[in-house]
Amino acid sequence: MRVIDVMCRDVVSVSPQTPLKEVARLLVECGISGVPVVGEDGRVLGVVSQGDIVFKERGVAEPEGHAYDWLFGGDAQRAAKREARTAAEAMTSPALTIEPGRPVAEAARTMVERAVNRLPVVTEGRLVGIVTRADLVRVFARSDADLEGEIRDDVLLRTLWIHPGQLRVDVADGEVTLGGELETRTEAELVTAYVARVPGVVSVDDSLLRWRRDDLAPRQWRTAAPSAG
Repeated sequence: MRVIDVMCRDVVSVSPQTPLKEVARLLVECGISGVPVVGEDGRVLGVVSQGDIVFKERGVAEPEGHAYDWLFGGDAQRAAKREARTAAEAMTSPALTIEPGRPVAEAARTMVERAVNRLPVVTEGRLVGIVTRADLVRVFARSDADLEGEIRDDVLLRTLWIHPGQLRVDVADGEVTLGGELETRTEAELVTAYVARVPGVVSVDDSLLRWRRDDLAPRQWRTAAPSAG
């Protein structure tokens, strides 16, 4: 599954000159935690989040080395944010973005690793959508039938070129059981690895998955360390 499959195309955005009060009003009225700042050419310049506005609301300087240094940069950036009156002055820039063709798993990993709640989706730098943690949660909550369909159509057929009829795929509460026989052990391990990456899959049981030829055994023998003496 790709970002384009889950992103929201109707994106609330602001211009660099938008007053910060107006940005705050949009966040409250739209029930969102951040908004992209977009230039006249449609390119994403940054993001104003609730955190940026809360930092402005504090209105006080913090001692050197405070945790805000990590979140908002050094003294100069923090001072500018305290004095911010427009979106451009308050935004965090450059914005973390993602392209619509990237895997959903990559979006999830970026959000977790960089501690952000949303990623503007861009094509050649221009805003085309936005994906949020809520969007990823909805993907994870998909039905077992949806998961089975993606495993059969996207993972087996389109990605690995394996006819879905070769394998048994059972899904119950997000837990996938794989069965059947493939030509090589490599194919079997690839199937397990790709299925585990499908958003919404909780676990994969491949104990019933078999292969006719163990193509990894010779490779493991060749790469084994030589014995002493």
